[in-house]
Amino acid sequence: MSRPMEAEIPGRSRTPEPPGDAEPPGGGPADGEPRPHRKGASVADVRRYGQPPGLKDRRNEEHWAGRLYMRDLSPYFAWIALRLGFSPNQLTYLMMLSGVAAGVVVSLPASPLWTALAGAVLIQLYLLLDCVDGEVARYLKQTSVAGVFLDRIGHYLSEVSLLIGLGFMAQGGWESGGWAELGLVAALGAALIKAETDNVVVARVKSGLPADPSGGDRALRPRSTGIALARQAASMLRFHRIIGAVELSLLILAAAVVDRVFGTDGPVAVRALMVAVAAVAVLQTLLHLVSILASRRLK
Repeated sequence: MSRPMEAEIPGRSRTPEPPGDAEPPGGGPADGEPRPHRKGASVADVRRYGQPPGLKDRRNEEHWAGRLYMRDLSPYFAWIALRLGFSPNQLTYLMMLSGVAAGVVVSLPASPLWTALAGAVLIQLYLLLDCVDGEVARYLKQTSVAGVFLDRIGHYLSEVSLLIGLGFMAQGGWESGGWAELGLVAALGAALIKAETDNVVVARVKSGLPADPSGGDRALRPRSTGIALARQAASMLRFHRIIGAVELSLLILAAAVVDRVFGTDGPVAVRALMVAVAAVAVLQTLLHLVSILASRRLK
């Protein structure tokens, strides 16, 4: 599972998962090794063939929630998906649906506490499916370019939907107003951050260059010392994470709880969160763009 809901740290790219059953160094099942039919697979088989060795150690690509608990749970659900005959792309479509549904539910003109709780549960389902679709694809040797594309689109949709939903929650219902518009601004920022990252690859390929720059992490570092230090500080503070769907869903729930406990006159905590999220989205969009232009990624 790539980090689905985390906005990119300025200048940091993501290393794609190994295609098919290609395994990273350190051992693992060979690509041609026979495996049980999908209906005869065990949970242990799913872990062996669906989770490459060192998967949890890839901190730049694996979301912290995946490392902490979701990768321990996902093989059981991947086993069920294999038994039921789901294809990897069908699971990805379900992932998209759950992410969009979370934003819709959060926006509902109902009790903010309950809509926030339901939204957080749907984002956990989204996170689970984001693990399961890749595990099923690797088990069945059905990884594809289309699957990677759909996965990225799912990440766009989930973050954008949740930020728009937060705007309507802060507004207090399905009506136009400054809070709803602030949610749209934050959603645009989140989409632009991802587009900036993805368009590095587009620009390189269109220019006849390899998709990934040579030099590894060194190519990602800005050439300017000042910008490099700012990037490092942003990476250490990790303030960008609050616009990621997993983190944001939990923050929305926490804000709704605060408003309920203190009986505030209106969604005060939710509105404070909306302001913070919009500020981070706008700032991160600019910092990420500057960091890319100042690095060697476009060389």
